[in-house]
Amino acid sequence: MNKSFIAQNPSVLWFLAALGLFTLAVTLLSEATGVGFISTSFVKTLGKTLCLCLIAIAMDVVWGYCGILSLGHFAFFGIGGYAVGMWLMYARTEGIVLDSLSGQVIPPTPQEISDAIGNQIFGVVGSSDFPLIWAFADNLFLQLAMVVLIPGLLALVFGWLAFRSRVTGVYLSILTQAMTLALSLYLFQNDSGLRGNNGLSGLQNIPGFEATPQATISIVFFLVSALALGLGYVFFAWVISGKMGSVVKGIRDNEARVRFLGYHVESYKLFIFTITAIISGIAGALYYPQAGIINPGEIAPITSIYLAVWVAIGGRGRLYGAVIGAAFVSLLSSWFTGGGAPDINLGFYTIQWTDWWLVLLGLSFVAVTLFFPKGIGGLFDYLVRKPS
Repeated sequence: MNKSFIAQNPSVLWFLAALGLFTLAVTLLSEATGVGFISTSFVKTLGKTLCLCLIAIAMDVVWGYCGILSLGHFAFFGIGGYAVGMWLMYARTEGIVLDSLSGQVIPPTPQEISDAIGNQIFGVVGSSDFPLIWAFADNLFLQLAMVVLIPGLLALVFGWLAFRSRVTGVYLSILTQAMTLALSLYLFQNDSGLRGNNGLSGLQNIPGFEATPQATISIVFFLVSALALGLGYVFFAWVISGKMGSVVKGIRDNEARVRFLGYHVESYKLFIFTITAIISGIAGALYYPQAGIINPGEIAPITSIYLAVWVAIGGRGRLYGAVIGAAFVSLLSSWFTGGGAPDINLGFYTIQWTDWWLVLLGLSFVAVTLFFPKGIGGLFDYLVRKPS
């Protein structure tokens, strides 16, 4: 007798209930409702954390369930951020330019308006011309489509070339890392069309809502991020359940045997790689308007390595483990690097956590890998599923 989706994935209800209660509590205690117990800046931090949890789930599916250690998924996250950031920056700059030119006796021509917008955006890199990749920057719906299409197409092409050549293991990880490095180095150039090292800034200012308080905007983004995380969790739980989930986990455990049984392994791997890249792009599109800025450093290979560390600490191969790992490390990182953790004076040396946080993170990763390979999420196994 076939089990229902919920019976196969009891963690779904637990997760949605916990996420719902958490979302309700943060909303009621935020400055947007007038209570003010939770500051607007911390609401933004929590909203960004939810986005990181979403990409962590995507990473867990591609690595923990399918066995593909991708060191490039944060690149898809960044691409999603750049795609929505281009519209945000264009629309905001257009509003500023139109306000400044509105007092002229002779109305400006469309070309004069375009030149003024281009000068405002690209003057920092010594240019005023719109690159070709900004062709749809004035259209919100097309830019939102790019959030899905560009990461999806890049993952589809890269995955097709890699999987058809049967590149696996550490070699595939190196290839994904090389892809990320190449993209990051290209974006650092001023002629990349995305303002080089300056990146895109002022993304927290939503066009058309200039008069809306940041407290309200932050809680709206928080709610949308929570909704995206909930939907993403349910979607990936569905993907890894049933026959498809069995095949995907079989590929992780013994790819040759699955191929011998007649399954087209490359198609399954390409589907997982592409769909997780698309979800990563969506997570990035929600993250960077809350962060306010995006630059090529966000796409550097080290960020994808951090992502793998989060999943490993949380416990790969269990979706809630990825969420726990991303949330735990992200919030702890904000506390240590934001000055929340007090310095420790040893007399001969003072430990400043802003400098030592990455060392602590690395040691935690090594300790979890050696002594507790199931991660933090392993502690909750018996709470969300019955022992087999």
